[in-house]
Amino acid sequence: MTTPVLSVRNLTVEIPTRRGVLRPVDGMSFDIAAGETLGVVGESGAGKSMTGNAVIGLLDRPARITGGEVRLKGARIDNLRPEEMRRIRGKRIGMIFQDPLTSLNPLLTVGEQLSETIRLHLGVSEAEAGRRAVAALDEVGIPAAKARIGSYPFEFSGGMRQRVVIALALCAEPELVIADEPTTALDVSVQAQIVALLRRLCRERGLAVMLVTHDMGVIAEAADRVAVVYAGRLAEIGPVRDVIQTASHPYTAGLMASTPLASAGQRRLRQIPGAMPRLDALPEGCAFHPRCERADAQCRQDPAPTVTGCGGRAACWYPLTQSAGEDVA
Repeated sequence: MTTPVLSVRNLTVEIPTRRGVLRPVDGMSFDIAAGETLGVVGESGAGKSMTGNAVIGLLDRPARITGGEVRLKGARIDNLRPEEMRRIRGKRIGMIFQDPLTSLNPLLTVGEQLSETIRLHLGVSEAEAGRRAVAALDEVGIPAAKARIGSYPFEFSGGMRQRVVIALALCAEPELVIADEPTTALDVSVQAQIVALLRRLCRERGLAVMLVTHDMGVIAEAADRVAVVYAGRLAEIGPVRDVIQTASHPYTAGLMASTPLASAGQRRLRQIPGAMPRLDALPEGCAFHPRCERADAQCRQDPAPTVTGCGGRAACWYPLTQSAGEDVA
């Protein structure tokens, strides 16, 4: 069996506070194979971005990994020293952030930023780095790349800046790319272009991609599999078509029912009642049970099973659908 590019097992992130220890990521497990895009979706505060930051080693203190492991091509990376992780970050793992203005240095031209990254991680000459920088901009669809290499980030539109960020993430030829809400600040037409670009580049290069988003439309267009996250835990994982058409977890079904297409002909969009609980006020039992119409005494008393523990694709005592033998990987 081929070793996945990224393997996350029982990952737990904790944040100590005056009110106690919070767990924004609680026992997360998934794999991503070469050439595969895993979409990670959920409400704001569900733990999507925190999971990506934990994988790449960019947790802000006092947040820290307290359990589980992260492996890149079979080698464990969550226990590396900061200087060792810095050598992996950018070279073997690329990152695409939500806001390109905050991830690009406004005082350096895009060419200088690309060339610096290429020289640092690939060890090529300055002239070769410059040539590769132009090629990287051209590959992501920047018009007149050779002429724009000396431009500053503010001289690009939002969509063009995001293309520059994608070029920056891919220029060192990584094996894994983590894209954190890469289309949120863009209009719909530009979103579609960025999603198509990211999907094409990753398929051509055989990259593993972790795509963090709250947009099910982006998931449907760009991802091969989808992981649904709720209150720091994996609620459901499976092929995109299966999860969208036949959701197994009640939370996933609620997300799908609240889309405009599912609510067609109605005056108001359907919604999941209530709100996701705060991390310092998680209910007993399954965290979703206060909002779930199917919840019973077991759901209110016992923590929800893990995906592997219940032998299916949804971490639920009473899934809407169930296929025997399905696993987190």
